[in-house]
Amino acid sequence: MAEQRAPRRPGLSARFRLTLTITAVAVVSAGALWIVTALWVLRYLPTGNYTTDLGWVPGRDDIMEVFTPIATSAFFAIAGLAFFGGWFLAGHILRPLTAISTVAHRVRGGDLTTRVNLPGRADEFRTVADSFDDMLDAVQRTVESQQRFAANASHELRAPLAITRSVLEVAQADPERDLEVTLDKLQRLNDRAVASADALLLLARLDNTAPNLSPVDLSLVAEEALDVLQLVADRHGVEVETDLNQTWVAGNAQLLERLASNLIHNAIVHNAPPGDARRVFVRVDVSEGSAVLRVVNTGPVLETAQVATLTEPFARGSRTTTADDAHTGAGLGLALAATIVRVHGGSLVLRARAAGGLDVTARFAVGAAAPAS
Repeated sequence: MAEQRAPRRPGLSARFRLTLTITAVAVVSAGALWIVTALWVLRYLPTGNYTTDLGWVPGRDDIMEVFTPIATSAFFAIAGLAFFGGWFLAGHILRPLTAISTVAHRVRGGDLTTRVNLPGRADEFRTVADSFDDMLDAVQRTVESQQRFAANASHELRAPLAITRSVLEVAQADPERDLEVTLDKLQRLNDRAVASADALLLLARLDNTAPNLSPVDLSLVAEEALDVLQLVADRHGVEVETDLNQTWVAGNAQLLERLASNLIHNAIVHNAPPGDARRVFVRVDVSEGSAVLRVVNTGPVLETAQVATLTEPFARGSRTTTADDAHTGAGLGLALAATIVRVHGGSLVLRARAAGGLDVTARFAVGAAAPAS
């Protein structure tokens, strides 16, 4: 933590210094004009009075006698006007700094929503104000991300920890309880807590750090995810159909693989009940000028309002979280998928199928193919 800065001694305000500068320029200019007039114009007039055919003509002394008090009065009038006019002009010029200072004090008090928002055309002050607002946007996103992480971590980790304590208390009270069952349950609870923490950390990182992008073949990403999840599909009795076409995007390969894995895994484990036909369809192609990853599954009929909440953290549709559910997730899969799509500049659309199940479509800008090695 940085050391506390010592308080500064009081000094002249920028407005007063700018006013003094304007006044000094005006006074010097008026004085120079006075001197030039006195030394370079009046010096060519003869001294004393003299008479011409047109009559009496005043001499240098007569003119100086009249000119000096008028010039002196004008000099002080110019100095006074320069000071008061400079004070007003300095206040107008420095008004943007006052606005920035006001916003800075509000932010220091904890209000991260206030912004300077200076109107008008671009200039140095408005450039600084816009940069200040951009900085506040970044700070607000970081703080909100940390707050969400803390709230989400507290929300998600409390349940497995509480259940773990209950399992341990039951095992302690019943020494004859099957130890293997207890250890298996504790292992699943621990795995869920670790998965939740990893997902939360990734969500927090994506909110604050832009990923490194490179050409990625979306079809290969989906194929790798399918290879890993095929055993999960076989265990749940889900038939997987694919239509994978080479499709290049500018993205982060690891994040896009996490996206495909989350969407496909979600489609497998949240499928139709046992006994019904259970299918998942995965397609990668270019459609309507966009690179598309589409995952469709069978399952129960979902309400539109319910689908709209599925990308929120810890949303599990109509399911409830239970420690004994073999495929209960952390409720972060679709939330993480939505964040990954967003940081890639894409869009994620969830649509409930009339026959039941979910149709998830991730769209990205089509990218250039990777150069041949």
